[in-house]
Amino acid sequence: MAHDVVIRGGTIVDGTGAPAFTGDVAIDISSDVSSGGGRIAAVGGSLEGRTVIDAAGAIVAPGWVDVHTHFDGQVTWDDELDPSFSNGVTSLVMGNCGVGFAPCPPGGEQTLIELMEGVEDIPGTALYEGVPWGRWSSFPEYLDFLATRSYAMDVGAQVPHGAVRFAVMGDRGVRNEDATDDDIREMRRIAAEAAAAGALGFSTSRTIFHRSIDGGAVPGTYATEQELLEIARGVAEGGGGVFEAITSSSIGAMEGLGGERFSQEHELQLLDVISRATGLNVTFTTAQTRDYPEAWREVLAFAQTRNATGSHLYPQVASRPIGIMSSLAGYHPFMRRRAYLDLAHLPTAERARVMREPAVKQAILHGDDVPPARTGSMEALYLGLQMATPMMFALDDVVDYEPGPELTFAALAAAAGVDPLERMYDFLCDGEGAGVAALLGAGYVDGNLDAMREMLTSPVTVTGLADAGAHVKLICDGSAPSTQLTLWTRDRTRGATIPLEFVVEKQTRRNARLYGLRDRGTLEVGMRADVNVIDLDRLTVRRPVAHADLPAGGFRFLQPVEGYVATFVNGVQTRSHDTDTGARPGRLLRRP
Repeated sequence: MAHDVVIRGGTIVDGTGAPAFTGDVAIDISSDVSSGGGRIAAVGGSLEGRTVIDAAGAIVAPGWVDVHTHFDGQVTWDDELDPSFSNGVTSLVMGNCGVGFAPCPPGGEQTLIELMEGVEDIPGTALYEGVPWGRWSSFPEYLDFLATRSYAMDVGAQVPHGAVRFAVMGDRGVRNEDATDDDIREMRRIAAEAAAAGALGFSTSRTIFHRSIDGGAVPGTYATEQELLEIARGVAEGGGGVFEAITSSSIGAMEGLGGERFSQEHELQLLDVISRATGLNVTFTTAQTRDYPEAWREVLAFAQTRNATGSHLYPQVASRPIGIMSSLAGYHPFMRRRAYLDLAHLPTAERARVMREPAVKQAILHGDDVPPARTGSMEALYLGLQMATPMMFALDDVVDYEPGPELTFAALAAAAGVDPLERMYDFLCDGEGAGVAALLGAGYVDGNLDAMREMLTSPVTVTGLADAGAHVKLICDGSAPSTQLTLWTRDRTRGATIPLEFVVEKQTRRNARLYGLRDRGTLEVGMRADVNVIDLDRLTVRRPVAHADLPAGGFRFLQPVEGYVATFVNGVQTRSHDTDTGARPGRLLRRP
């Protein structure tokens, strides 16, 4: 029989971890909506199809499942959802880190916008203009609104602690006052209601690094065990879901902000109590940090030991170093220099030209800084970027995420006989001002990726933390699903690689099962037809490029990616040779 679609002659990496093999993959698309649309009809051998995709020389894998994104606002105005769309993501989870836009009491949008702008660096102007405020107040109403829209992939949402606390406690919640018993009961009810409506889980942030644009910690940062446990019980009552957390001390000591309140040991014990009491899967940020470079080993050992006796703890790790960018179009060490502020309004290319003038250069290099008026603004990072400049790297057109120490700005400056800040200045304003430098942070503490490889290959971890949709001028890691293939299976020269089959399973079945999604993540007969066809030899992740394409003209960085022959969502082809087909088969993903 002829199938609707046959992907012919590719190297099939089916997402189960089994060895790759060569053959065809068939997709059949049902006209019966209740059947779920496109399904994998056959795998292997030689198959006949009415539409044939030539996959010779390419790998055929399940679509990527990205469990850590921040598209909570973007999904309300955009149906493409880049950067995930360009990187083979077919299912995503948003509402992470305790921030999001529902529940939202009438008139509460400003608080939630300022929270998202401060924590995730998404322009407030874009959120004010782009999000259709007033269309929902409760979390189920938010999901119902999203259910009216179509996307290039499936989107699922978690209910965020910050929004829940604000909805229940108002300014008391924003000020992080202790919740009363009545407050906790209402938060538990909201969590249960959200889970019953299809929320994929609940998220919370407990690090003081996460702050509103005005400098306040995320509502819930200091929540008691009782508050968190009762909310988790509400999720379980509503039908279940994942408990996602960025824990205190997980991204460093935060001494410059007064220090984290809770230790790693405290946080691990808390998450273990939540998992055991509710049966929920618990996933939480785990990274190698400069403050605690070996602490991640204790986290992985704790999770493995506790899971052996009934817990469900899944440390969430990144697949490449978190790249803190410095660029003229984004944030850089000179952005608060008094002499620079007079030029900040100019288009990037013109700004670069003016900055090359000797008198202007001297005035900026040797001038004083003007702190931003809003302490939670990402522009407050100017001092951190100045201190980090010697350790930063200039990004080539094709980005190397494991460069050697000879490529740091400290080394480049020494070779040129100048100060690292001056070397950075010249780099930023060269040509059209399109240069991008990056501090390779968490995961690159040792100057290599050996620790990151050990975290990725651990049997207890899941892959995430790419933050697609967030940090639009500071971090551009939404392309991490693609980098996993180029870096770990093909290009790494400074250490061991990782088998292709392992990397694919980690980004597909492993993440799907974490969130209870058992209809996707593998290329097996009967599974949902979310498929990537990738020319691995040609797959390339390039240097970030600035785009002024957010509402209200907001800037963001996107990385050009090449090598996706085809992407299918629910059996419908959404991309062809790195080009949007215009199809939008993606829908709101509610937890079964």
